[in-house]
Amino acid sequence: MGKPSNMAPPPPPTYSNQAAQGDWQAALMPYRNEFDLAASVREVDEQQMQNMLQDAQRSMAIYNEDIEPEHETEFSCSCKACRYRYAKFSRRKTHDIWSDAVKYPGEKTYSDMPNSIYGPSNQASMFSNNPYVRSVMSPYGPSWTRVSSAYYQSRPIPKYHEQSILQTIALNNELNAKAVRLVEGLEPSNSIWEATMPPTSSDGRVVVPPGGFAPPPGPPPPSSSEQKKGIEAGMNGLSLGNGNGNLPPPPQQQQQQPKRSSGFFSKLLGGGSNTVPSSQRIATTGGGSTSKSHHRYLEELPQLILKEERGRWPDEETRAIAVGYQEKVGMRSKIVDLRARMPIQYYHLLKAGYFEPIPTSWSEQVSNPLKFSIEAAGGWRGVTPAWRGYEDTAEERLYWVLNHREGTTGTRLKPDFISEMRMAQDRMARAVEPPPEYFSDEDQCHVQHTTSGYSKQVMPPAFRAYDRAEVPTDDTMILLDVSSSMDFDPLRPVYDRYMVTNYQRSTQPKNKDVAKAIVRRFVHAMARHDHLRENSGYDLVTFSSSASYAGRISDQNFARTWRSVQIGGGTRVMTGWQKVKQLHFEKHRESATWHPKFGWQAGPETPMLRLLLLLDGEATDMDEFELDLLGLSWAHVTIFLIGVDGCPHHHRHANELQRISEVNHHVSFVDAQGNTPERFVTHELLKRHLGMDISMLRFEELEQLPPYAAVV
Repeated sequence: MGKPSNMAPPPPPTYSNQAAQGDWQAALMPYRNEFDLAASVREVDEQQMQNMLQDAQRSMAIYNEDIEPEHETEFSCSCKACRYRYAKFSRRKTHDIWSDAVKYPGEKTYSDMPNSIYGPSNQASMFSNNPYVRSVMSPYGPSWTRVSSAYYQSRPIPKYHEQSILQTIALNNELNAKAVRLVEGLEPSNSIWEATMPPTSSDGRVVVPPGGFAPPPGPPPPSSSEQKKGIEAGMNGLSLGNGNGNLPPPPQQQQQQPKRSSGFFSKLLGGGSNTVPSSQRIATTGGGSTSKSHHRYLEELPQLILKEERGRWPDEETRAIAVGYQEKVGMRSKIVDLRARMPIQYYHLLKAGYFEPIPTSWSEQVSNPLKFSIEAAGGWRGVTPAWRGYEDTAEERLYWVLNHREGTTGTRLKPDFISEMRMAQDRMARAVEPPPEYFSDEDQCHVQHTTSGYSKQVMPPAFRAYDRAEVPTDDTMILLDVSSSMDFDPLRPVYDRYMVTNYQRSTQPKNKDVAKAIVRRFVHAMARHDHLRENSGYDLVTFSSSASYAGRISDQNFARTWRSVQIGGGTRVMTGWQKVKQLHFEKHRESATWHPKFGWQAGPETPMLRLLLLLDGEATDMDEFELDLLGLSWAHVTIFLIGVDGCPHHHRHANELQRISEVNHHVSFVDAQGNTPERFVTHELLKRHLGMDISMLRFEELEQLPPYAAVV
């Protein structure tokens, strides 16, 4: 077979004819479960809703992402806030389909949607089971203080916004703890694999027979037409799947009686007259549900898991990629243990794709299952039991992975908003004057006369080499953020408590000018380090809402190449990352293979990619990018974050990147705020990019222009 094409490479020669035929069939009719079907319904208008929310917030000068615009009126209104509310409430069926797909057995769902989309927004509180409606203060104040008028729009009040945040955090923690206890109580105390589990090797891996797992007894999987009917039924108000775990009667029942759950969760789990006689109840680890439906669910769970595993990983190649991903991320043994001891959670996460790489097709979609927002107050659920408090499904999955890696001690919790702000303030207080030996009259802040000195900087941790040092075969590339904010006048938020009330100008160069200066210094120093001649240079990829290849950039063509860079659009780093991977593997395709679902897979001889990534803020899909990097061993990424002087948002993002670099040694990070000492930044970036401690003397050598004779 020949080499794969750039757009749709055929299977590499290592595939057998049978496997290749399976891949061809999978490409025509890929495996989809109820999670995938629900995600396909939700992603239709997910991004549109987020855009409408941001547009409505801008129209009302609301600068906090967590505050939704409100317009109290009993009449039909066409303002942006009301249009957003009408669109949001019209998604009730989508909300129900998604909730049924991601909830755990026995859980009940809720929303913040009223019975009529044209009624007052506080109508959702009437006869609602939403725990946030009566327990959390609105940022706009008590309902009796707000005016209902077609001509007046309420404004959020800082003290009520602070109260809303504190109450939301407390309720999130309370409900998360209850949900975790609930789900753990549903897990069986005895193994469900005694008669079903295939043989395992000494290291705990499942031994897969040459022909794969034998099909489980029961009805065949639904056809594509039946799956389509399931979506249509859901859109007509029916949930996907049975939702309550009702399955065929079990062949036998265990003779063990658990503790009964009581109170609210007893009703939630279906206790009462629907329970199985005490002599026939199946054991659960925490005395969870003893209902007939849950008993049957546990009996059928092994076959459901095996069916899902066969559907997701239908051949040896795909299974090997999944196992390799688990090992590289460092959670292989935790997943094996989860499968054995907590099969309900294993099955739930398996359906959501937690145990395999991110499909390449997701990065090309405007919305995908890792871009769905999580809204605790609105009932838009995540995948894990403790889903409340995360911004989106990518952040939720990222922290789940971080908490289930080998060597993890304790639980790595996502800081709540107030903790993030306090840590940002603490980081800002650690800023000091940069070392004076890095002063340069050529820095942009001096050329543009924005200041006579530099802004105080937070010094990066002392360099420590984790990855191997750079070798001549490594592939250096540059990924540049060219979103609209790169050309904005630098603005610093003004806070009243935790609410942004305005912005003020910061006297510093635009981010695009700082990025240009850093790239120029970096390219020049790297060319000296690599002894490059003429116009060889380094690949430059730009990204905003989409990505483009700007060519190879060098000292000789720097001005011409930079003129081709276009500023504008959003900040979707995954589009640029996929372009970088494509270019890297096109150059080194002889040592790599292509998979129809997961894209390029590096081989043992594939050169390491060393990437310099320049950002001026948090990308909308940054968590997805960080999650993807956790499963790669062939790439080292050095991130440079540009920020506004004294901006808490910058330091919140810097703290997050610092946490990621501490757990993933393939990622390193440097940031600068305000009027930037460019030589200092370049020196720190080179250390981390090359994986070696470069002395000041060596750095000054790399900075020097080549002798005149060499140029001639």
